[in-house]
Amino acid sequence: MELHPAVADRLERLAPDQRAAATSPPGPILCVAPAGSGKTTTLVARIAWLAATGVEPATICAITFNRRAAEELATRLSDALGPLGLAPGAVRVRTFHALGREILRSAGASVEPLVDRTGLLRQVAPGAGPAGWRQLDDAISRLKLDLGVTADEVAADPDRGPIARTFVAYERAVAATGGLDFDDLVLRSIELLERDPSLLGRWRQACAHLLVDEVQDVDRSQLRLALLLAAPANQVFLVGDDDQSIYGWRLADVRRVLALAEELPALRRVDLTTNYRCPGPVVERAVRLVAHNRERFTKRITARSGAAGRLVLAPDSSDEVVRIRRVIDAWPADGSTRAVLARTNRELGPAIAVALELGLPFRAPEIPLVIESPELDRLLELAERTPGGWPLLFRLGAIADRSGAAPEAPADPLHPPGPAGSLGPEPRPSPEPFDTIEPEPNVFSAAEVAAALLAWAPPYPTLAALASAVRERRSRLATLRRDDAPLTFATAHATKGLEFDHVAVIGMETGRFPSAHALREATDPGRALEEERRLAYVAWTRARRSLTLVYDPEAPSPFLREAFSPEELGTNARHG
Repeated sequence: MELHPAVADRLERLAPDQRAAATSPPGPILCVAPAGSGKTTTLVARIAWLAATGVEPATICAITFNRRAAEELATRLSDALGPLGLAPGAVRVRTFHALGREILRSAGASVEPLVDRTGLLRQVAPGAGPAGWRQLDDAISRLKLDLGVTADEVAADPDRGPIARTFVAYERAVAATGGLDFDDLVLRSIELLERDPSLLGRWRQACAHLLVDEVQDVDRSQLRLALLLAAPANQVFLVGDDDQSIYGWRLADVRRVLALAEELPALRRVDLTTNYRCPGPVVERAVRLVAHNRERFTKRITARSGAAGRLVLAPDSSDEVVRIRRVIDAWPADGSTRAVLARTNRELGPAIAVALELGLPFRAPEIPLVIESPELDRLLELAERTPGGWPLLFRLGAIADRSGAAPEAPADPLHPPGPAGSLGPEPRPSPEPFDTIEPEPNVFSAAEVAAALLAWAPPYPTLAALASAVRERRSRLATLRRDDAPLTFATAHATKGLEFDHVAVIGMETGRFPSAHALREATDPGRALEEERRLAYVAWTRARRSLTLVYDPEAPSPFLREAFSPEELGTNARHG
């Protein structure tokens, strides 16, 4: 069959490895796609090729890991399929949860109300607090998705512990609403498909050619749904990268993608082998780092021919604010995109302080800040009620005592950095567990906010002056924090799938990256270390033109020691 010229041209523009993957004969295929290898480009070409070779678009379904990826893929498919006369949406593009919802609705099952888990946990476990609710959230998903247990099964255990009891209470509270939660969208769709052969037949036809993006990130139930829909023909195209499996806390498991051949005995593997994004030195050292992992496919990853750019080692024993300012000052002022990445949200407070000091617009959509907390206003109001003749620190101390404030406050950009140390304390090397993982709601305890106020107070003579500084900083923050800014502050987790011209990874030090807390709390520290190494690989491979690794030369991360020689780490060397 002669291909449509637009599709033939699209395939011709692909690299040989991408073209081979995009045009592989239908069947169970695992496309291993390293960072920067053109995964989405290949996926779009694959779908266009299927449509151009006679596959009915209504039988093609692409499943992505999150909504952002689904929107990007749908947009790119509209451009690719338009020349074939296909309207936007002709090919189904869904997240796993959106597909589950669609399956349920097609069977006449109720999908309302969709319960807000955090809100319900606040009711059934009011004393747990933000960190506890987050822990319970993870535990509930693990029980439902990974272990596959029901509330009745758990309730029948006479020795169930507090988390199990909360799980039972939570599930019964969900049932009382008559609705379901986010996890149930996938679980209940699987149950319906397995019970109703005719429903399963309809959806297998709708997913006769199934494509799954970011397969290394799927949890057990999501993979189960995909394989259920693909069977028995198994015309499934799975795209992912074991080296970028970084969501263990979301129940992803790198062993799941490594063992896919056991689930799909006829599975064929096709590899993308070229990183088209990063400078050659970055690819070389990132690959050298991740090659220390045992749980990974053996593979070849190279930089594109002539990939220019720099890898900068930045040993610096100065405080965090000074180090970050030096990095930002060294970047070209040419409108390029730039990112400061860290292992945890808390470590990005000094970066925001630098942006406020220099008047730099920045993006930091997922970083909660004490200065934006409503609790701050409440405590300032309480401080106003203390005797006006007291010194400021006495007035704040009184509310701190009532709040049970700890001696250490979260890092927050209330004040411009300076020799007086008015920024406040350094970020903790071993932060609390729930800011090491994913974006948190902007909820801080009274103790944390009171401690922050005490840390910020010394430069100010009066409570009115401190309150005025808070208002000024909030105003400045609102002005500079913009979604269209070329400068981004984010955790390594939050930038998966993104890329920037210039990237700096701060805190590449022992205890910080890899996270001492993550290793200490892990049930399997060896596997946790491998996931931390993959996370560093992801962070390093976001860079298109330059990568700067910032660390204390007295305590470089073990990951730096794996990727560089001692001589290299002792100098401010530029590679490439």
